[in-house]
Amino acid sequence: MTSSDTASAAHRATDPAPPPPGGVLWSVAGDVRALLMLPAALTMQVAHPAVGAGVDDHSVFRTDPWGRGERSLRSLQLWVYGGEAAAEEGRRLRRLHRDIQGTDAHGRAYHALTPAYYSWVHATGFPVYRHGLGILARPLTEAQERQLYAEWLRVGRILGIHDRDMPQTIEDFWPYYRRVLDEELEVNAVVRELIATDVTMPVPDRGPRTLRLLLRLLWPVILPRFLKLRAFLTVGLMPPEARAAIGLEWTDAQERTLRRFGRVVRAVVPVLPERLRYLPLARRARREARRARRTRTA
Repeated sequence: MTSSDTASAAHRATDPAPPPPGGVLWSVAGDVRALLMLPAALTMQVAHPAVGAGVDDHSVFRTDPWGRGERSLRSLQLWVYGGEAAAEEGRRLRRLHRDIQGTDAHGRAYHALTPAYYSWVHATGFPVYRHGLGILARPLTEAQERQLYAEWLRVGRILGIHDRDMPQTIEDFWPYYRRVLDEELEVNAVVRELIATDVTMPVPDRGPRTLRLLLRLLWPVILPRFLKLRAFLTVGLMPPEARAAIGLEWTDAQERTLRRFGRVVRAVVPVLPERLRYLPLARRARREARRARRTRTA
């Protein structure tokens, strides 16, 4: 066995376990509705001055938004459905962020792996899932909410965040969350871009060639509508207290429209076939879990 093999075996022996099959995250993280919630979480993340500066200075979200989105989505899916690959993905992300540092808009030095900043990026997922599921699926019961939080703590460990840097109970989470909302978050250049309806974006460069050619032809017509929908869902699926803390406007009429949209999504998505309802990594993991169950009961 080589030294590399020995190191890999040692890592596997101590790796944190990802969320379990059949849990709350297992059901929702790979559901297509999660795609609608992700922009809200991202916007909450970059509303933190240090995170926003890191994205502004180092991200390719302006020049390669589709590639960045695809990579981010695959990474998130690995945290939940990756099995042994989950912890390795967490280590890869920490290596990727190791050299991300600079100065934020207030002249304060930042480093992407500073526990307070890295933990905030992780923390946003829980309130966004909780709020978004209430609109696009069904509100979580108290037991499901606690289970979701426990599973999200597992994701934090996958990402290499120490327990001391994450609130360990829901009761501890909400005061922490409110403090960050009240004391840290703000509108900045990246937040404005993520909800802007008048910016330019390159034509999507993923998918079948025929679809890409069609999008290239229709992009001048599609882009304004896409940007309006993105802004609407980003702000609407953000928890109201976060929306207010950042200073984003949201009207009663918009809320009624969002609720109507949610009713349509709740009716349509559950009856979709699995190949349309779940993202590829989730579909594969669900299939393998069913096969393992059948093997155990055979």
